Amino acid sequence: MAKQIVRVAKLEFNAGQAKPGPELAGLGIVMPEFTKQFNDQTRDRGSEPVPVEITIYKDKSFTFKLFTAPAAYKLIQAAKIQKGSPNSKTTIAGTITVKQLQEIAEYKLVDLNTDNVKQAMKIIAGTAKNMGIAIEGWDDIEKLKADAIEAQKAEARAHAMEEKLAEEIKAASEHKEFVEAEVIKKPTESNEENGDK
Repeated sequence: MAKQIVRVAKLEFNAGQAKPGPELAGLGIVMPEFTKQFNDQTRDRGSEPVPVEITIYKDKSFTFKLFTAPAAYKLIQAAKIQKGSPNSKTTIAGTITVKQLQEIAEYKLVDLNTDNVKQAMKIIAGTAKNMGIAIEGWDDIEKLKADAIEAQKAEARAHAMEEKLAEEIKAASEHKEFVEAEVIKKPTESNEENGDK
């Protein structure tokens, strides 16, 4: 008879460095037992992040499945950058080669919904694009650079228009307050004059 599954949790730890903590505490498993098994199985993977899917059973036993490091991590590593672009439309954070793209695609193949390397390369290229990482020999680098410059200009224009609009709203608001203050002030002065007579 199959054991009853009570929960499936997806977490991520650096290879060989899992420790008992809040992420594991809520799962109801023996934390040191999991961390020892995880660390033993991932020790040869350097310090890369390792996604893991933990299946917890009613009797508090567990099994887990390890996955390859995230594509974003492998792309950052290949491009030799600290992080991806905060805005991939305006900033190219780095570049990789088609050979590097293929290596990452082959590495990730076991975890992707395809067994075709070319399809896997397209998937990883999509991730690279979202991160602002250009691929030499795959992307038109000069076009990407030109598009980024145009996007920067458009963003600057939009920002300038927003600032101008904010100033106009502020000026209109200050003018309205001044007019309202004048309207309140005048009847008061008039009443005082009537009172004197």
